[in-house]
Amino acid sequence: MIGIVVSRADSASVHIGEHLRSLADWDEQTDDSRPDADGGGTVYRRGGFELREFDDLHIYLDDPAEAFEGDLDMVVVVSRHAGETGPLLTAHFTGNFGPADYGGEPGHFARACPNAQRAVVDALRDHAPDDYEVGIEATHHGPTEPTVPSMFVELGSGEDEWEDPAGARAVAAAVLDIEGVAPDADRQLVGFGGGHYAPRFERVLRETDWCVGHIAADWQLKAMGSPNENRDVLRRAFEASAADLALVDGDRDDLAAAVEDEGFRVVSETWVRETDGVPLNRVRDLEADITRIEEGLRFGDHVDADEYEVISLPDGLLGEAQGIDLDASLDAVRETTVAFHTTESGARALGPAAVAGEHYDDLVERLCDILRQKYDTVVRENGRVTATMRAFDPGAARELGIPEGPAFGKLSSGQAVEFDGKTVTPEDVSQERVIEFTL
Repeated sequence: MIGIVVSRADSASVHIGEHLRSLADWDEQTDDSRPDADGGGTVYRRGGFELREFDDLHIYLDDPAEAFEGDLDMVVVVSRHAGETGPLLTAHFTGNFGPADYGGEPGHFARACPNAQRAVVDALRDHAPDDYEVGIEATHHGPTEPTVPSMFVELGSGEDEWEDPAGARAVAAAVLDIEGVAPDADRQLVGFGGGHYAPRFERVLRETDWCVGHIAADWQLKAMGSPNENRDVLRRAFEASAADLALVDGDRDDLAAAVEDEGFRVVSETWVRETDGVPLNRVRDLEADITRIEEGLRFGDHVDADEYEVISLPDGLLGEAQGIDLDASLDAVRETTVAFHTTESGARALGPAAVAGEHYDDLVERLCDILRQKYDTVVRENGRVTATMRAFDPGAARELGIPEGPAFGKLSSGQAVEFDGKTVTPEDVSQERVIEFTL
C-alpha cells in the first residue's frame, strides 16, 4: 500500500490532495486513535492507497509512515516546489548530505524508492500540461526518519502553479498511476555532483533501465565537506538507496577514492548505458573474462546466450575489413558475438571476444563479404583467408615512359590512356596483389 501525505501548511499540497480525491472513489473513514493534526481524523482509503492530512509542514514530520495502517510499502508526499524554474513537475528524495537546515538530521537520509520515482516521473510526463517541464531534483531537506521508502512529488514553481488546477491534477494523476509499483528495482545507483536539477541523472532515468537513488548535487557535497572524513554519510546514502554503484558527475577523485574504499563501485555513464538491458550477472562475468566496460568492453546481440567461450577476434582480417567499411565491420562483430573488446572509445573492435555456437564462422564470412568490395577474389580455406586483386603498379608505368600525373590517376582508377601513339590499358601496368589472413 502507498501512503499519501498531504500537509495543510502547504497550499499546493492541499490542492493536489483535493484532486487526488476527485480523480478516484475513496472510502472515507474516521481514525480517532490519533489527533487530526497528526494524520488522524478523516482518512481516505481506496485500493492500494491511504491518504492522510497533517497540520505540520511535511519537511518537519519525523516519520509520517507511523500514522498509516496496514502493510505500507512506501510514502508519497505531495508538495509544492519553490524556485525560479517556471512551471515544473518534479520528484525527489529527502535527506541531508550536510547540515539539516530544513528538517531531518544532518548526514542522514530517508529510505529512497528509486523504482517508484522512475514510474512517477514517467507518469508526470504523461500527464503534464503543455507548458510544464518534468524532472527530478537532488536530495534535500527533511524528513530523514521515515521507516518505509518515501519520496516527494511536487508542483512548482510559484504561486500561480500552486493554484493551477491542471498542474495539481497532473501530479495527482501521476501518483495514482504508480499503484502497485515496487519501491526498488535490481538496477539502482547513487548520484554525485552536478546541478540541483540533476540533468545527467534525469537523463539516465529517461534513457536507460537504471534507477537513481539519492543524489548529492555540487552544493550539497560542498556542505558535506571532505569525502574521506564523511564516509559514514556516504555509506548511509548508499544504504538508503539500496545501491552499491555510484555515478559521479565531474572530476572528483577524492570522492571516488572514498566511495571505492568503502566497497562501492564508481561507474561511468558509458557503463550505465552499455549495461542497459544486459543481465547484471552476465555483465560481471564478461568484465571478468574480457575487460571492463570503461576499458572497451561492448556487448553483442547474443549477450543472452546460455554459454559462451572467449576467443581472439581475427584481428588481421577484421582490421582490413574495418579499413574498407568500418560501420559494416562493427555491425558484423556486434551481431555475431556475446561481447567484444574495442579501442578508440568503442570505435574499433580488436582482441578478445565472447562467442556462442557457430557465430564465429558467421563473423568470418561476413568479414570476407566486406573484403569482396575491394578484392577481386576472397577465398577461405585451411584456416586462412586469401584475398587477391590486381593493382596499379607505378613502377611498370614508369618503365613504359608514362609520366606521373593525370595519366597515373586514370590508370590507377581503371581507365586506359593514350601515350606516344599507343593505348596503355590498366592491365598493362598492374600486378596481382595477394594478402593472407590467418584465422
